[in-house]
Parts: sequence; C-alpha cells; structure tokens
Amino acid sequence: MRVGIIGAGPAGLTAAYVLGKHGVPVTVLEADPEYVGGIARTARYKGYHFDIGGHRFFSKAKEVEDFWTEILPDDMLVRPRSSRIYYKGKFFTYPLKAFEALLKLGILESTRCVLSYVRARLFPRKNPRSLEEWVTNHFGYRLFSIFFKTYTEKVWGMSCKEISADWAAQRIKGLSLTTAVLNAVLPRRTPKDARDVVKTLIDTFRYPRRGPGMMWERCAERVREMGGDIRMGATVVGCRLNGATGRWTITYELGHSRRPGGSGGPAGPDPLRGSIEVDHVISSAPIRQLVAGIEPPMSDASRSAAAALRYRDFLTVVLILKDRGLVSDNWIYVHDPGVRVGRIQNFKSWSPEMVPDPSMTCYGLEYFCFENDEVWSARDSELIDLGRRELAAIGLARPEDILDGCVVRQRKAYPVYDDDYTRHVATIREELERRFPNLHLVGRNGMHKYNNQDHAMMTAMLTARNILAGENLYDVWEVNQDAEYHEAGTAGAQAGASGLRMVPTRAR
Repeated sequence: MRVGIIGAGPAGLTAAYVLGKHGVPVTVLEADPEYVGGIARTARYKGYHFDIGGHRFFSKAKEVEDFWTEILPDDMLVRPRSSRIYYKGKFFTYPLKAFEALLKLGILESTRCVLSYVRARLFPRKNPRSLEEWVTNHFGYRLFSIFFKTYTEKVWGMSCKEISADWAAQRIKGLSLTTAVLNAVLPRRTPKDARDVVKTLIDTFRYPRRGPGMMWERCAERVREMGGDIRMGATVVGCRLNGATGRWTITYELGHSRRPGGSGGPAGPDPLRGSIEVDHVISSAPIRQLVAGIEPPMSDASRSAAAALRYRDFLTVVLILKDRGLVSDNWIYVHDPGVRVGRIQNFKSWSPEMVPDPSMTCYGLEYFCFENDEVWSARDSELIDLGRRELAAIGLARPEDILDGCVVRQRKAYPVYDDDYTRHVATIREELERRFPNLHLVGRNGMHKYNNQDHAMMTAMLTARNILAGENLYDVWEVNQDAEYHEAGTAGAQAGASGLRMVPTRAR
C-alpha cells in the first residue's frame, strides 16, 4: 500500500509521520518550493523569523501535545501569553480585566454595556444564524460592537450579519462574559481536566525556539528518515481514479516558485509534469481546487458547490525596528476602523530567537484581503510605507526607528463561513464518501473548517488510523464538532485527557 498526500502543512505532515512510523510508504506533494508547514511555516528575511498568523502550541489533546514533544523534545519554550485590544486610542488587556475595561470605557459606556448584556440574556435571539446574532446573545450588542464587530469585519471583508453563526460557535464557544469576568477577578486554578480549559484564557503556551516552521521542518526530516518522499514545488493539478484497480494517479507540475514578497506564481511558461500512483489520497488542498481536478468528474452539483466556496487571504507587513520596549504582547488586535491593519504580532515576544539582534525588534502587521484586490496587489514598498504610517499612528513605534521591512503573502488563509458553506460542503462530502472512499480530506482548507493547528493534526491522525485499519473506525468530521475550543490553562497540562473528540463510526 502507498499513500499520496497533498500538502506538507500540519495535517499532511502529521499523516505522513504517523503512516511512516507504521511502515507505510508515503509521497507528499507540496506546492511551495522552499517551505514546509503551510500556514504554520516560518518565513525568513536577513536572519529574522516570521510566524504566519501566530501559532500558540497548546492543545486539549494529549496525543497532539505528545506529538509535538516527540518531534522537538529539546526545542520547545514555555512562553507567557500576552495580548491586547486597541480601541479608540486605548489598549485593553485581552482576555478582559473587568475593572480595567470599565475604567477605560467610562461610566456611561460601561453602563450601556451592562444593560445591553442583561437585555440580551433576558431576550435572546432564538436560533441565531449570523455571527452578530450569536455574539450579541452571549455578550450584548454594545460589547459586540466594541470588541467583535470591527476586527471581525476586517478579517472577513464582509458584514457580521453575513457570517455564519457556526464560526462564532466554533471559535468562541465556552467563553461568556461571566467566564471572562470571573477569570479577571478570581485567582486562577489549574483545571483537573484539560477539557475544562477555555482556550481563549490560556496563561502560557509552548513555542518552538525558531518559530512553528521549526516543528514541521523537523517533522519532514523524520518522514524522510523513515523512507517517505517529500517533493517540493510540486503543484497538484489532477487526481484520476482507475476504476479497474481502485488506485489513484496524482498528476503534478514542477517549476512553480514564489515571486518576491511570497505572492506566488509560475516561474516559467512550461513547468515539468510528473505523476505518482497510490492506493489512498489524503488531501489538505482547498476543496475548490481538489474537486476541479478529480477524474472521473464529480457531479455538476458538487462542482458547483466547490466553485461557490470562498476563501479569505491575508498578508503580513514585516517591519524591523529599534527596540524601545513599547510592546511586550504576542499580538495586538486592532479594533480601530481608522487604520487598515487588523492585528500586529511582536515576533520577539513569541521567542527572542526570532530576532537575531537584541537591540532590535520585529513586528508583523496583518492585513486581511482578497487575492488580487487593492491591498494584495499593492507593491511591497507601498505596503511597507502603509505599515510604517499605521504603526506610528497607533503609537507603537517612532517612524525613524523603522529600518527595514518585507511582505509575506498568504493565499486561502481562512475558509469563509457564509450562509451557504455548510450546504456546499455537505454536498461534496456525500459524493466523495460514496464514490471515492479512498480519498480522504484533512486539515483547514481540506475540510473547509476553520480549524487550528491541533485540530488539523487530529484529523490527520484519525485518517491515518482509518487507513491502517482498512476501515473507517473514526468519523474525522467530528473533530472539533462540539466546538469546545478556545484557550485557558497552562501549556503542557494535558496529561490523561483528550479534549478533541475521537468518535468511532461504530462500536469497536
């Protein structure tokens, strides 16, 4: 048996590693010519290291924590979690510190927030469909408009009325205003069970010394050491099932590379083609891309559903500047509509080893956009100038201290949760499972689920177990289905508990 894996991100490499440990030959096809890790890669520029989006290594799943420890036993730091919200010229500690928030909002606004919250709890919207309705039910409209609306609409490029409530249920379920206030005023205790942790409230997390890509680069090395084949710069263009043998032929193109700034694109007019034959395909590629290349073709209904799936892209403007000690946060959420930046990372706070010169620091300003829109298409020099102006406007740097910069672009960073995405994914999933049982979807884009790194890894682990068993013992789609995923506790305190559900499809 041989398995072909599309994508060398956390899901793809986790599957390759688990299968390789059991002696199963694997071939991993990765479109990026240089980096493994997907969105969890670590980009580099003049000795500086950049985390694409920010990756805290914390999971409710002991299996995932054990995996990280096995891959990098001596290179994981325990880092303090620190983040703030910037709103109307003021910084608010996040998670909420009740008295600080009330003081900075002022008596009048604080009173409005409390009354709005009480009203929402007394008269909740039944069966909320949109993110706005879901969050308002849990926090009240005033707090929604202050601490959710502006930032969320920057991220998605659409009104909160158009975003499915599924996104809120998946990303912030388990955190209520009461939970936040209690965590702000009462002494913290270490939960007896990691499944009781609310991930939005974590105090510490683990982090590789040189960024998340360090984990996946080492994982790729281990896969190769076990005999696995990882082909970089290999863009999959088609998957053809041989009806007589039940085997897949995966066709890919070589010769693609990233343009300066990481925006991607063909390096030449005639890329070389290659193919592999496998018994199973594990795909972490975007569903829209995968479905378009399957042969024999999927039904018109599935192809239309795949074409209708949408994605949100983003880019990071990396600024290198003198360290004046102005920012100690891992990141800052920018809830100010007066600037376009949505979030600001401080890479030195993730790990001091991300910055080679102790007298310098390095910020990543994240701009959420759609591929080929005005922001995405801007020249790197224009984006660096924009970042310099906005960083100074927020008060986080002096313009003269900013000495250098670069831009890193990320396509399809977020699967969009609009009103129709659930129906589209269900249509595609039903046909795939019926017609192509040896094609397996994993990871964030592979399943069009806004999973974090640990959930993507768990979908891969369970898929590998199903392949090894020769039957579907676990329903991979149930990972994170209970939505209990948000952040509280201490990194590494997961012994004996797995908070990511591994649901058998039948009694074993």
